[in-house]
Amino acid sequence: MPLDYRHPGGKLISIAVIRHRPSGPGRSAGSLFVNGGGPSEQIEGFLAEFPGIPAVLRQRFDIITFDPRGFGFSSPIRCFSSIAAENTLLAPVMPYPTFPVGARQTRTFERTYARFDAQCVQHASSLINHDTTADEARDMNLLRQALHAKKLNYVGLSYGTGLGAVYANLFPRTVGHMVLDGNLNPVVWTRGGSVPSFVREGDARNEAVQTRVFLSLCGKQPTSECAFSAGSPAATRAKFATLLQRLQAHPVSVGGQEVDYADVFQIVPPGDVVEWQPAAAQLQQVWTASQASAHQAFNGNGASSRAQSPASSGSPYLGLEQSFAVLCSDTADPRNASDYAAAAQRLARFGGFGAFAAWEEAPCAHWPLAANQDRYTGPWNRRTANTILVIGNTGDPTTPYHSSVAMARDLGRARLLTVRGFGHTEFFNPSICASNYEFRYLLAGKLPPAGTVCPQTVIPFPTS
Repeated sequence: MPLDYRHPGGKLISIAVIRHRPSGPGRSAGSLFVNGGGPSEQIEGFLAEFPGIPAVLRQRFDIITFDPRGFGFSSPIRCFSSIAAENTLLAPVMPYPTFPVGARQTRTFERTYARFDAQCVQHASSLINHDTTADEARDMNLLRQALHAKKLNYVGLSYGTGLGAVYANLFPRTVGHMVLDGNLNPVVWTRGGSVPSFVREGDARNEAVQTRVFLSLCGKQPTSECAFSAGSPAATRAKFATLLQRLQAHPVSVGGQEVDYADVFQIVPPGDVVEWQPAAAQLQQVWTASQASAHQAFNGNGASSRAQSPASSGSPYLGLEQSFAVLCSDTADPRNASDYAAAAQRLARFGGFGAFAAWEEAPCAHWPLAANQDRYTGPWNRRTANTILVIGNTGDPTTPYHSSVAMARDLGRARLLTVRGFGHTEFFNPSICASNYEFRYLLAGKLPPAGTVCPQTVIPFPTS
């Protein structure tokens, strides 16, 4: 692929692609591109999750994915000589994502990510300046052409919905059957400015609401079904508030690992319905530890020294900078480190949820300015060759349901299918009703009736 689409005859980069031929009898329904979200590498996750792709799709389609430019087995963005070297620099702020508590940790965050960004400015290749979702969409269009496919059939989850939306507006005449599941708000995602994109998206409020729902439903269960239950919704919410107060005073040890205030917000809200019971069990372990060490002294600045696991042999380099190369370029987030602290302060009423939303994109503060030169910012309403199917879970903790509503509204031709249920994306939290509509659409182009609402098949607690 061209490194720079403004100069297609110039330097080239490599894109790694994987394809699975249709396994069923009869005529192929064509090619189906998939992106499982991120922004991240795709091939290794595709291989791991492939058995979960419904058989009706595996039997009828050539199913294709690729590591986007900058990631994995494709031409990578690489700021460090090794993952170990990256881990050493990032140790004061790991594991990612997390957030600082107090002035001392805030200074540590700002200094560490400034050094991280400076390393990328100095050592990353020229690819860092041409690594937006728009570049990825153009790559996908060349792959479509290489397959001699007149139209692009596509399923995008989470961040993959942003890739689908950009493609649909860059190449509207070649849009085939496109499903966007668990959506970004494309306008908010690319707006830029002095407020981080996850704050603009409303992540803090959404995660706080979904956690309250989780705790309330947990409180209706016996402890055999939800280990963290305190016997009622109100009592369980109060128990969680007490746990946060204890962890703000001092961390605890669970299974030989330190757990602090920020770590709890990596447990809740659970990302998928199947994680609800394990998440409740984790909270209960932390609760038990907090009771046993209620007077333990706080030792240090609270920044965890845990680091990423090194890549296994045979795996590609997967540095954190690969995701930020896309994220920071697309969102044009604040250029002043103080803006992230200010956003966290404005969201203080949401506690750790506000801090996460504010600080998660902190590496963007000093990211190379030239990196956003290719980003796409609209229009989003170009009329596509086919109507796009947009799917949103009402209780999605990661991409708020209102973002799916916005995606369906902003696209030129789209139909919203609502799933009344929990978890991030319908794909990972199945609804038989929604899946059947999705299959009919992908195979025959038949859309669900306007305003369709489907129930979720898997429920969080069996006795709910």
